[in-house]
Amino acid sequence: MSPTQPGGSSPTLGINSARSALKLGAGQVTELWLDRRRRDQRLAELAGLARRAGIPVRQLDRAALDDAAAGANHQGVIVWVTGSAARPAQDLDSLLAGLDHPPLLLILDGVTDPHNLGACLRSADAAGADAVIAPKDKAVGLTPVAVKVASGAAESMPFIQVTNLARALDKLKAAGVWLVGTAEDAPADLYDTDLSGPLGLVLGGEGSGLRRLTREHCDLLVSIPMRGQVESLNVSVAAGVCLYEALRQRPHLNMGTNGGTAY
Repeated sequence: MSPTQPGGSSPTLGINSARSALKLGAGQVTELWLDRRRRDQRLAELAGLARRAGIPVRQLDRAALDDAAAGANHQGVIVWVTGSAARPAQDLDSLLAGLDHPPLLLILDGVTDPHNLGACLRSADAAGADAVIAPKDKAVGLTPVAVKVASGAAESMPFIQVTNLARALDKLKAAGVWLVGTAEDAPADLYDTDLSGPLGLVLGGEGSGLRRLTREHCDLLVSIPMRGQVESLNVSVAAGVCLYEALRQRPHLNMGTNGGTAY
């Protein structure tokens, strides 16, 4: 019989994601599940972090972890958290009202690959973005795979799902947020564009890019210079490029960096 999953919690998979959740958001962790047959230092470290935080640790058969992970690669580790659920559209107003700096938002139009969403969340967190916004329909949500790839950013980065993306963009514009979309055919260059003010970076999904209505709601379309033979970048790579260019242009916000390393 499969073990009972913690109510109101969602699974975060993998060693790195579990470590981030236990170190940065232990208050949101309800249980840690480990493969009872694995004996290595990394899992022992996770168990120690959990026990010091008063979080229950359960040693389970691999089949139970496979079932909870719905077939995704969990590396023998599942941490159950309450903070990685998508936030409703109405949270956007309160989030913007609570900022003491010009907002930096990443807006994803139709990203369907959970690996890309996870990588976008991770880049948004690393660059100091205030939220990631995406539509509910025809787009991936916070699946276990997305949360695992995010490596802790699904807990720290507000992910807001909206029913109507065009309406959400209108609200952002009314709030003074400048919407800059990316498109291969845009004449403006990302690096010649002022990204220092209230900003929403709008990126399209895999292959199709921005939808027509989304393009029309952007204040400006820019392209990322391409010097090689490929015509476009993966959406998560493009998100990282755009976010860090915005960060570079905001020296007053580049305080307190943690000196992290990509891996």
